[in-house]
Amino acid sequence: MLDTFDPRLDADFPAVDPAILRARLEPILPAGGFLTRLEAIRPYESDGLPAYRALPAAVALPETVEQVAAVLKACRDLGVPVVARGAGTGLSGGALPFPGGVLLVMSKFSRILGIDPLAMTARVQPGVRNLSVSEAAAPHGLFYAPDPSSQLACSIGGNVAENAGGVHCLKYGLTVHNVLSAQVVTLDGEILTLGGPASDAAGYDLMALFTGSEGLLGVVTEVLLRLQPLPETTRLILAAFDDVGRAAGAVASIMAAGVVPAGLEMMDGPALRAAEDFAGAGYPRDAAAILLCEIDGQDEDVAEEIERVSALLRESGATEVRVARDEAERRRFWAGRKGAFPAMGRLAPDYYCIDGTIPRKSLPFVLAEMGRLAEVHGLGVANVFHAGDGNLHPLILYDANLEGDLEKAEALGGAILELCVSVGGSITGEHGVGREKINQMCVQFTPAEVNAFHALKAAFDPRGLLNPGKAIPTLARCAEYGGMHVHKGALPFAHLERF
Repeated sequence: MLDTFDPRLDADFPAVDPAILRARLEPILPAGGFLTRLEAIRPYESDGLPAYRALPAAVALPETVEQVAAVLKACRDLGVPVVARGAGTGLSGGALPFPGGVLLVMSKFSRILGIDPLAMTARVQPGVRNLSVSEAAAPHGLFYAPDPSSQLACSIGGNVAENAGGVHCLKYGLTVHNVLSAQVVTLDGEILTLGGPASDAAGYDLMALFTGSEGLLGVVTEVLLRLQPLPETTRLILAAFDDVGRAAGAVASIMAAGVVPAGLEMMDGPALRAAEDFAGAGYPRDAAAILLCEIDGQDEDVAEEIERVSALLRESGATEVRVARDEAERRRFWAGRKGAFPAMGRLAPDYYCIDGTIPRKSLPFVLAEMGRLAEVHGLGVANVFHAGDGNLHPLILYDANLEGDLEKAEALGGAILELCVSVGGSITGEHGVGREKINQMCVQFTPAEVNAFHALKAAFDPRGLLNPGKAIPTLARCAEYGGMHVHKGALPFAHLERF
């Protein structure tokens, strides 16, 4: 069960006397920066996936890089696990505290240190909200491209840890493509600068390594972000389809034609109707699916591509193709998409969101198979996803108050992720592995590959104290789960087209 999952299944450490922990850490931190009372640490017991819950022994709230380094060194000396946390909006249990460990909360690192319009960069602390970067850059005619649905609240440090994406990452790339350098602190308290403002650097690409490492290698304390020029023109097309498979086929047709939209999103019938009831976006309620295709750039180029994409959509079977009449309507269309997750409350008391990634050509196969799996497990699924890059976000609908529903949702989620692997995809596109997908890591990777991950972690964290029990499974766990079968030829979805 998700709600009783214990990180100690993968890692265990001797308990440390709370008095010793306080004596070492409290003098390091600012006044009020060391929390141990239950009512003070309870708000930190989970991230955006509340089915996972655990309480740390203490919460540390540093304000300076030196304090972060001192906390990490103290935890190393005491053998205490330490988990870094940003805004707590993650959806994979990645910021779940380790019982008896320290939760290192970076929320006070919330300053934008500078915008350089000529270099088109922003230097920020990890606690800065994603949306704040674009707001600060806008007066200079710039913006920060990665834009998760949680961009109003999620932090840049968390985005780096999970390699966050968003609706505009099809054209502009994920976080890893938009971070130039970062200052990180290791468990030994060493302060490193990875990457740099130049386009290339000698040696291993440690910046790319740390992006998406989920806090297993070090703690980010400063980030240099790449900014993009605000496009001259941005226009959005809404296309409705009476068949989900045809909508998926239209995605492949657009990309095969050489068009690279700024964003290409898809919502199925249940999702679009819930979003319409929630946001009043103007979606056609009788459609089986809709696509939102945004084109940006120079005026003439955009006008030409709008005509081209509209024709492709009609050729692919769209029953309606509508270009947003003005900026207000464009924003309404996007408001529905960005409000789709909270809108699920209209369909079920609870939902479980996963984020497997597949090759675009497999979209029709996978959507049909997901429907079959949902029927087998007796649960509903609403689909909202980044169709252009094959990043699925199935929203599994369940009721946590019904006995067994949570377990069914977890089982269906695992089956969908293994389906993604079976067609040549991945178990995550932007949410990370965390606790949620650790079993499916055993399906995607061989024992040799998992061992390579552990060897890499050991180079930075030989005692395994940073975010233990997350992202990388032990081989013992994989043996217990019965995973790693994909590489042995026993594919769980043998009837699907191979990649």
